[in-house]
Amino acid sequence: MKYEFIEHTADVEFRAYGKTLMEVFTNAAIATTKSICEKEIKEDRGIKIEVEGRDLESLLYNFLEELIILFDSEGFLVSNVKKMKIDEEEKTLSCVLIGDSEGSYEIFSHIKAITYNEMFVRKENGVWICQVTLDV
Repeated sequence: MKYEFIEHTADVEFRAYGKTLMEVFTNAAIATTKSICEKEIKEDRGIKIEVEGRDLESLLYNFLEELIILFDSEGFLVSNVKKMKIDEEEKTLSCVLIGDSEGSYEIFSHIKAITYNEMFVRKENGVWICQVTLDV
């Protein structure tokens, strides 16, 4: 399982899973896009991003916030993440976000913000897990 949505009273909450930290971040990005648009997004173009944080939660927060900024400013929906590099010691991430413009898709939800509410990034029994709550 790459991710699962968790029932939440007012917002959207999910858990993403991965064998590596990069995989869990990628699956969190895909879950974030799925909370905006359920349709499969074409891989039309790529946008390189770099973010940093003070810990893994803030790194994840800043990474997902870039997705929201790109959607709000350019109408860009992410379908995949490539060439991801995470430096766990320095808490930096670089990658290429692959996706398409929103014009071809039905948008059913708008994310106002990523939140720290109940957020975590950790390794359990050899599997990376993160939990994210999106303010919609």
